Amino acid sequence: MKRSSKESQANLFAIAEGQGGYFTGKQAEEAGFDRTHHSYHIQAGNWQREHRGIFRLAQYPMPERPDLILWSLWSRNRDGVPEGVYSHQTALSLYDMTDMMPSKLHMTVPTKFRRMAETPAILELHFADLAANEIEDREGYRVTSPIRAIVDMSSEVPHEMLTEAFSDARSRGLITEKDVTQYRDKLPAFLFPNSKKLQAT
Repeated sequence: MKRSSKESQANLFAIAEGQGGYFTGKQAEEAGFDRTHHSYHIQAGNWQREHRGIFRLAQYPMPERPDLILWSLWSRNRDGVPEGVYSHQTALSLYDMTDMMPSKLHMTVPTKFRRMAETPAILELHFADLAANEIEDREGYRVTSPIRAIVDMSSEVPHEMLTEAFSDARSRGLITEKDVTQYRDKLPAFLFPNSKKLQAT
């Protein structure tokens, strides 16, 4: 049964609302917009094309980090589900655990992730199969947990920088004692200088 224009618009708005105004062509079709009409809505100024197969409602307020939503949607699989999770330097930055301003957006994707199109230059992909408890949901994108970000960065940055980020995250409650216990074997020893002293006595 064909949906009315108002119903289709309401459906699309409901989808885009949780994604900072962004949506995919497939989501537009699911909302009730025929693919052949997509170009009309672009020319009419209702939609803006942001990337191949990704659009944004022209009148929707711009989110704080539109880039994170856009490239999350880029990472969608054949079912239209985004698979990318922001990680490494990008995750540390999102949690305000570092002053680093990475030139690229670091994203972890599943080991079986494949895209026919070339990876955008802004993205640095890392391949790993993350556990559900290593991922936190944000509006329109996902990011690795603080403890996972520390583990990922353990060999990427100077010891002093990682130690400071780790200590700051613990003091702010971003990393709990439960997290430390769970990931102790994956965390570098230099984060626990007192442990060496206790073992030596």
